[in-house]
Amino acid sequence: MAHRIAVLALEGVLTMDLGIAARVFGAARDPSGAPLYSVTTCSLGGRPVRTHEGFRIAVDDDESLLENADTVVIATQEPEGHLLATGELPAEVAGAFARIGPHTRVVSLCTSAFLLAAAGLLDGLRATTHWALCDSFARIFPRVEADPDVLFVDNGRILTSAGGAAGIDVCLHLIRRDHGAAVAGAAARRCVVAPWREGGQAQFIEHPVPKDADRSTSATRQWALNRLAEPLTLGDMARHAHMSVRTFTRRFRDEVGTSPLQWLLRCRLDQARRLLESTDLTVTRVATASGFGGAVALRKHFYGHLGLSPLAYRRAHNAPDPTATG
Repeated sequence: MAHRIAVLALEGVLTMDLGIAARVFGAARDPSGAPLYSVTTCSLGGRPVRTHEGFRIAVDDDESLLENADTVVIATQEPEGHLLATGELPAEVAGAFARIGPHTRVVSLCTSAFLLAAAGLLDGLRATTHWALCDSFARIFPRVEADPDVLFVDNGRILTSAGGAAGIDVCLHLIRRDHGAAVAGAAARRCVVAPWREGGQAQFIEHPVPKDADRSTSATRQWALNRLAEPLTLGDMARHAHMSVRTFTRRFRDEVGTSPLQWLLRCRLDQARRLLESTDLTVTRVATASGFGGAVALRKHFYGHLGLSPLAYRRAHNAPDPTATG
């Protein structure tokens, strides 16, 4: 049975963002070509919804659709005066949220994080929203750790994404989490988008252009990607870029939205995941090929970032599970 996704469209919904879930999840297929997700849109009372762009859309379902959904996606809409002034949900929206089951996965696109925070779903968690509103978000919801630098935050059951196209990133991330990198990559190709974008939304925040903007870290990033199995250090990367460590780190963060070593770790984890999904290499050989040095380090990072062991990840994604340990 396909995973059921309900998209909630509220007044003022952004039209582009409303279609993201259906487009991306709809592109995820099993080996026979059958869809892995079913996506349905609903509104409060099943009423037509006024969009941010000045026209109305009609939907076939009301908020009762949320009760049986496996995942609920809250499409982007501009936070309204009442929510910004009080940090409280409008009564009808609160009633709709009450229909969401305690184990249902919930995803906010862009400024819909304000709604999840007002509902108390983000208390004590890290979350993101559009970078231009992160300061307001943090002020209104002090119990939430606002992170303006990332494209999305995965807290397990609750996920938040940044502005605009970050909704595509979080949907592809969920496909990758549910079915592996190969399925997510195929869905990305069908949508003609990148399967994974480097960095966070910090790269889109308005900054003064540096005087030496002609120097980029992109060549060094490609150099490092070709050497993931090697014991690269921050100093190695800075030397390749012909910069001091301090200058390289600053410029790297400006361009990518994260530190060089955090980026390198994520790339190594992605490499390990691809090898676990698509090869019969042992965990030790996967660790070596990904630059972790040994199985112990790979297991530590897998547990820390994914919450499961490399072998459990391999089993979950139907990849070969060799009995050898060498």
